[in-house]
Order: sequence, then structure tokens, then C-alpha cells
Amino acid sequence: MRARSQQIVLATHIKQLKDCTRCPHMVGPVVTGPAVVSKVYLIGQAPGPHEGELGRPFAWTAGKMLFRWFGSIGVAEEEFRSLVYMAAVCRCFPGKTTGGGDRVPSGDEIAHCSSWMKDEIDLLKPELVIPVGRLAIEQVLGSSLLVDTIGKQFSTTLLGHHCDVIPLPHPSGASTWFKREPGKALLTQALTIIGNHSAWQQIQAASKQ
Repeated sequence: MRARSQQIVLATHIKQLKDCTRCPHMVGPVVTGPAVVSKVYLIGQAPGPHEGELGRPFAWTAGKMLFRWFGSIGVAEEEFRSLVYMAAVCRCFPGKTTGGGDRVPSGDEIAHCSSWMKDEIDLLKPELVIPVGRLAIEQVLGSSLLVDTIGKQFSTTLLGHHCDVIPLPHPSGASTWFKREPGKALLTQALTIIGNHSAWQQIQAASKQ
């Protein structure tokens, strides 16, 4: 399918996604990136309380850190948003727990959103998947131990499609994992591996055109 046709199909998909009301305990609106036809597919965990109002993924504090990481390997935020498809395990804010933290999505909520992800994977057939954070890593690789997954490249089948996977830790300001060893060195290693991947090099070249 040519890129223009893919983009039309993807735009229809996003429109349908934004109308989704499958999960009654999720807090809308649906947060998703634009219809970017890309071989690089980023999977976040779920939007936070501010992304819905701002209308795009990773639009708050964690996003500033995430795009600082990607900037260090040659692609600034706006170029990244225009060249990479940005997905998430769940596309709505899960809400708060009684203790005040962000609620972890339920298994049913994750399953409901996975059908949207499968449609995207089927259409885009990404060469490089970047899961960000424990929940996203667990959905892609079946393991969420950061010390065992960050700084490595994996080859796997995701929702029926073979792809390379290079995980990243969640860039939350509350996390200290990537600020101290071994997390600091493993993050640097992961970014280097992403930067050397052929799919990343293609979007890096496109960002300079």
C-alpha cells in the first residue's frame, strides 16, 4: 500500500479511535498522535492527567525528558512527532487511585486498547518498536525488569508482525532509575542502539531535509 493510501486509512483509524468508549473507568479524551506513516512505532504506557487537555502524547514533564533523549541522537521533538507513530498501551488517562497516584490500567482495559494497536501494526508494519516504561515493555516482551531489557535490542513478533524492539525506561520526573547506575549507563546504551538502527537513521535523515 502506498504511503498516501496508508495515511488515509490511518486517518480513518484515528478518527474511530478518538470515538472509542469501551472503558467506562477511563478518563477521556482519547490521546493519540497524528496519522504518521512510519517504520518507527513508539508505545507509551498511558497519557497522564494533562495530555488530554493538551491533545497529544508525552506533552507534559515526562515528555520533555523523553524528547531530550531523542534529541541527543539527532531528532528534535517536532520532527519526531511528525516522523514517528506514537501509540500507547492505553490511550486514555486511567485516573487516580485513592492514594493519589495514577491508576494502573486493568487487564480488560489493556485488551480493549490492544485491538487498536493491532490495527496499527497490521497497517504500518514497523521495523522498530520502542516501548517506553515497564507497562509497555511488559506488553511487548513479556518482561518488565528494566535491568534485563534496557540497553538491548530484541527481535520479536508483536501482534503477528516481526520487528526489532529497543525498550526505554519511563522518563518520569519521579523516577531515579535512569539517573543512577546501572540505569544511567543502560539508558545511554539503549539510545545508542536506537540511533544506529536503520529505521531510526531513515527518520533522522528525513528530519534534516
